[in-house]
Amino acid sequence: MKKILVCLALSSVLLSGCNLINKSEGIVKVNDTIITQQDFDKAFDKSVDKSFLKSFGGSKNFLKDEKNPIYNIFKDKVTNELIVKTLLDEEIAKRKITVSQDDVQAELKSIIDKVGSKEELNKILKQREITNQQFTEDLKTQIRIKKLVNSIEKINITDKDAEKYYNTHKNEFTHGEQVRASHILISANTIELIQQIKEKNPNLNPTDLNTKVDEKIAEQKAKAESILAEVKQNPDNFEKIAQKKSDDKASGERGGELGFFPKEAMVPEFANAAFSMKPNTISETLVKSPYGFHIIKVTDRMEAGTTPFVKVKDEIKFYLETQKQIEVLKNLTDGLMKSAKIEYLNENFNPKNNLKIKTEPVKEQTKK
Repeated sequence: MKKILVCLALSSVLLSGCNLINKSEGIVKVNDTIITQQDFDKAFDKSVDKSFLKSFGGSKNFLKDEKNPIYNIFKDKVTNELIVKTLLDEEIAKRKITVSQDDVQAELKSIIDKVGSKEELNKILKQREITNQQFTEDLKTQIRIKKLVNSIEKINITDKDAEKYYNTHKNEFTHGEQVRASHILISANTIELIQQIKEKNPNLNPTDLNTKVDEKIAEQKAKAESILAEVKQNPDNFEKIAQKKSDDKASGERGGELGFFPKEAMVPEFANAAFSMKPNTISETLVKSPYGFHIIKVTDRMEAGTTPFVKVKDEIKFYLETQKQIEVLKNLTDGLMKSAKIEYLNENFNPKNNLKIKTEPVKEQTKK
C-alpha cells in the first residue's frame, strides 16, 4: 500500500559550484532562454537539501568540487532538470496557461482534504522545513503542470479503472496484524551520546567517556521515570505531555501519534511491548530501545486481512491519475528535448564533457 499512500506531486518529480564564477553568467542556453550560474546554484542547493544528504548538513556542508563524484552526479541531474523546466516553461507560455488565486485555493483545499486538516498540513510543512512561500510557489508550479497536461490530454480515471487496479494488485492491500500506538520518547542513543560528549571533551580517555555516557543514560532514565509517573497520574493528558516533553518532535507534535503499523516496522523492543498491550492502555514500565526510553500508549488493533476496495478507491484513483499525468508529461518532454536547441555556454555543465572527465583516469591507468 506504500505506493498508493505516497503523494506524487508532479512538480517534485520534475523540479525536485565555484565561488569565483559570476553568478549572472550563463551556463546553458535552451532555445532563446539562458540558464545562469545563480539559477543552477539555487536549484542545486534545493536538490541536495531534499536528498539523503540533508542528514549530513545538506547544502551548507556539501563540497562543490569536480573531484567529488557525488557533486558530479547532482550537477548532471540538476542541469538536466533546469533544461526540462525551461522547456516546460516555454510550452506553458506558448499555450498561454496562467494560474489564478482561485486555482491556488482549490488546489490547497484538495490537499487539505487529503491530509485531514489545515493544522495537519502546517505540521507536515514544519516537519519538512518548507516555508509557506516555498509551498505556495511549488503549488503554483504544480497547477501549471496539471493545466499543461490537461491541455494535451483529458485524463478521466473511473471507478472501474480503480477496481481493476485493486483486483490485479491485491497484494498491495493485504496487511498483517497491526496496532495503533502513540509514544513519548526520552532519547538515550549511546552513539549520539558518545559523539556529543566527545565534542565537548575531545581528550577524554575511554574509561571516563564510558562513565559519562552511563551517567547521561541514568539521567535520561530518571527523567523518563518522572514523566511516566506524571502520565500514570493523568492518563488523559498523554497527548499534551507528549507534545511538551517527547524528544521525538515529529510524533510529539501529534501528541505522540504513530498511527497503525505492523510489528516488523518498529525495533523489536518497541514492537514486542506494543503488540503485547491491549487497546487503551499505557505501558506499566519504561520500554528501552536503541533510541532511548519509551512510554507507549496503544489505542487500537487491526487483525490481519485485506483493506476493502471502498476504503482505498479514492487513493487508487489519485495514484492512477498521477501516473497518467507523469506519462503524458514524459512524452511531451521527450519531444521537446529532441527539437530543442541546447547550447552549453560553460562546458563544465555538458554531460558529455563530464563523462569524459570521469573516464580519463581509467584510460591513463590502462595505458600504464
